[in-house]
Amino acid sequence: MNLKKLVAISDHFPNCASSRKKAVSGCGLGFVSFFIFLFLLFSTFFLKNPNSDKVFFQGFNTTKDVTFVQNSTQLEQSPKILVSETTAESNGSNLDIRLNLVGNEGKGNIHFGNFTSNVKNDSFNGISAKVVDFKDTHLIKLKDDAKNGTSGAITMNPNEGKVSNFQEIGSGSVKSDGLEQDHGKNSQNLRNFSSSFEDCDIFHGRWVRDDSKPYYPVGSCPYVDRDFNCHLNRRPDDEFVKWRWQPFACEIPSLNATDFLERLRGKKMVFVGDSLNRNMWESLVCILRHSLRNKKGVFEISGRREFKKKGFYAFRFEEYNCTVDFVSSPFLVRESSFKLKNSSFETLRLDLMDRTTSMYQDADILIFNTGHWWTHEKTSRGEDYYQEGNHVYPRLKALDAYTRALSTWAKWVDKNIDTHKTQVIFRGYSLTHFRGGQWNSGGQCHKETEPIFNTSHLNNYPSKMRAFDNVLRVIKTPVIYLNISRLTDYRKDGHPSIYRTSHKTMSLEQRIAAQDCSHWCLPGVPDTWNELLYASLLKVGSGSWKI
Repeated sequence: MNLKKLVAISDHFPNCASSRKKAVSGCGLGFVSFFIFLFLLFSTFFLKNPNSDKVFFQGFNTTKDVTFVQNSTQLEQSPKILVSETTAESNGSNLDIRLNLVGNEGKGNIHFGNFTSNVKNDSFNGISAKVVDFKDTHLIKLKDDAKNGTSGAITMNPNEGKVSNFQEIGSGSVKSDGLEQDHGKNSQNLRNFSSSFEDCDIFHGRWVRDDSKPYYPVGSCPYVDRDFNCHLNRRPDDEFVKWRWQPFACEIPSLNATDFLERLRGKKMVFVGDSLNRNMWESLVCILRHSLRNKKGVFEISGRREFKKKGFYAFRFEEYNCTVDFVSSPFLVRESSFKLKNSSFETLRLDLMDRTTSMYQDADILIFNTGHWWTHEKTSRGEDYYQEGNHVYPRLKALDAYTRALSTWAKWVDKNIDTHKTQVIFRGYSLTHFRGGQWNSGGQCHKETEPIFNTSHLNNYPSKMRAFDNVLRVIKTPVIYLNISRLTDYRKDGHPSIYRTSHKTMSLEQRIAAQDCSHWCLPGVPDTWNELLYASLLKVGSGSWKI
């Protein structure tokens, strides 16, 4: 029998046959049939993905009923984030965040990027709070023995001990300060970058090691107050300058000093408040100055180099026709006196703003703070000190007086600030780290060389900031709140401690007995406040900061 059997193709595929039939062998037919089977199998898989009920995009794996705030462009610029209800092993090559969404089983419309908007005491909506141990910040993990429950987890495994910065933003490359130096390109790059943090709580995160810090070399800025210049005062370690703030939910741009100055061109920025705001002001002056080739074009207009006395100080950046000023007003409200027939005594008018308001009312950007002077020691223990109208309170608690003063500030802002011209910012309370006593009773932070890593060692949200939260609810003027309390609480290592000039003639025992655990070394933590100021202004995007 002939093993070859002729088979007409038209018998199997009549629609494909021509008027003239062709024949192929059985062996050939088998090959063709096998090929067609593979084609049909591939088509079926392609058209009906077994995982079609999920959305996959650059590390995101979530059910389709989850609504993302970011668009596809924004996702491409975000760190690799996996949102899932199951955990898996990290690949270790990217920032890999896993969030178990609590209380949303079976619910859709989870807006990612907004989940830390109301952080208080290390808890936030939709995700249970956990005690975080950052002892090994090079390989960060959240402990399973959570203080307030065990559901949910965030695991971060930065590559080689560091959370990588974006190497490209938009079509431009990223330089050491975060963005290209050309302002036109910066605007486009920042527009792309900002989308990744515009809905993020940039104040909820942790400190990660970053050897590329600080923004200006230690000892390079002549305008750092001697009390803040820990390098000049011979602090032996410099590890405190090698930390970067990393929000949990997003990346933030480094402070691009050239771009910052370009946006300030022709404008006036003023810091108003106590010596902690002076700490921040000096930091920004040094960051911006370091970016300029002609540093002689940066000077305090009155020629002063000491800024500890109360008054008004203005640094002019001649190339950009702008000023960055500081107005000393530790209470924001007016220090006054109450006159009797034959004598008088000092008071604090809780119902009147300080007389310095004329120095900054016309500013384009205002950064306020107050808090560290609201203590019993600096307010006569609240006895016969606080005044409203012609009434002096025989006794009033500092927190109550502070709240009344903030209300006065809010009313003044609403009445006197032109929101079409001026952006108002309030910087939150900076935590202190006195152990064994307070600033005037032997409190110390000497020999602290690394941040706090375990969140169970942190303080609660400061009561003064709770008071400010209440004021924010009633003020009509849009206010940017730099909520830096939490991030400063970690940094017990960043204070001058015994390394301040006023103690240089004292013995070691005397210096240890009187330490500064309130202010911050420069370079240091206030540089991060200015980095977050920069990011916050970009987020709001008004005036020259609109991107």
